[in-house]
Amino acid sequence: MVMKWTVCLVALALLGSFCEAQWIPGVPTPNKQVPHNPQQTKQTFEKALTWKYPEDPQPLPKDNVAFELRSPVAASSVSVDCREKIVHVEVKRDMFGTGQLINPADLTLGNCAAVGEDTNAQVLIYEAQLQDCLSALRTTEDYIIYTFTMNYLPRPLGSSPVVRTSQAAVIAECHYPRKHNVSSLALHPAWRPFSAVRMAQEFLYFTLRLMIDDFQHERPSHQYFLGDIINIEATVRQFFHVPLRVYVESCVATLSADATSTPRYAFIDNNGCLLDARLTGSTSRFLARTVDNKLQFQLAAFKFHGAQSGLLYITCHLKASSAAHAIDTEHRACCWNNGWYEAGGVFDVCGSCESGLGTQPPLNPKGIPQFPGRKIRDVSKSEVLEWEGDVTLGPINIAEKMVV
Repeated sequence: MVMKWTVCLVALALLGSFCEAQWIPGVPTPNKQVPHNPQQTKQTFEKALTWKYPEDPQPLPKDNVAFELRSPVAASSVSVDCREKIVHVEVKRDMFGTGQLINPADLTLGNCAAVGEDTNAQVLIYEAQLQDCLSALRTTEDYIIYTFTMNYLPRPLGSSPVVRTSQAAVIAECHYPRKHNVSSLALHPAWRPFSAVRMAQEFLYFTLRLMIDDFQHERPSHQYFLGDIINIEATVRQFFHVPLRVYVESCVATLSADATSTPRYAFIDNNGCLLDARLTGSTSRFLARTVDNKLQFQLAAFKFHGAQSGLLYITCHLKASSAAHAIDTEHRACCWNNGWYEAGGVFDVCGSCESGLGTQPPLNPKGIPQFPGRKIRDVSKSEVLEWEGDVTLGPINIAEKMVV
């Protein structure tokens, strides 16, 4: 009974509080309490802020350094000797001429590894039967040709992922004549079969290169100006041959690579006579020989009158013969300097150069310049080993110098 009364009293107290909280129309509500002024105020600065984000750093100025991009020179690192039944190949370990020696395991002749190495000369040696090492055989009317491929596949250096040489493939060919001389006459001891003279022809390479002033390196640029001297070196590269002497038999300058085009200027003619100095009063000349398989000459830069293009192409007919053969009127390198001089010091062979002044190479029925070819030789006389080839150099850009 006491508990019931207690519950009722609590209920009445709560009901009274609820009634007091109710809004009764017509009865004014008590005034709301006005909040006090805030405690915080906006801070002001006596001086304006001068700080700002720093600017990005400027790149350092580049120094004006004299630099000339040098063109790489092809390395003569592979030599081939085609023998009766095998091919013998020698490869320098500095295959690319960069000083980086290759790993012998990365270079194969077809699928054949090196059979030996000359450690002193740093040369790898390969030998194979003509039908082995994935060689390919083809025939022409005059030759049987075996083709081999030197495959170079560099692997990373050590444990690093880098290489300093690139993949390369070098083609090596062996040419064997299909036709031989047959005669019922006894062979004279001083006479050699025609096949012996021509057999090694495919292993000779004639080159023309533009050289720097001291002729020690190939010139990386083909740009010249009027008044400059063009240094040219003619070379015969020989592989396992008797010593050879190279001659520049004739040279023609044209505006295009086509030696038959016009205008053209024959500045070397008549079996090795450099006529430019004699015709134009220039300083063009042959340099004295230092080695037999190279011949160096200088040509004063020029342009064709009335031609818009400053490009020149030079096509030369080169000839190589045994160094044991004497210099004569058909094997010479003569130039003019108030008289005729020969690069090998045999001056008396230059007298007939005067007869070639002002002439141009004759044209064959097809309109192609007809350079002097191999002459018929008397088999009763001692045989002269001789090879010939045409080489074109260019384009060479000749520009005019500015006058200030």
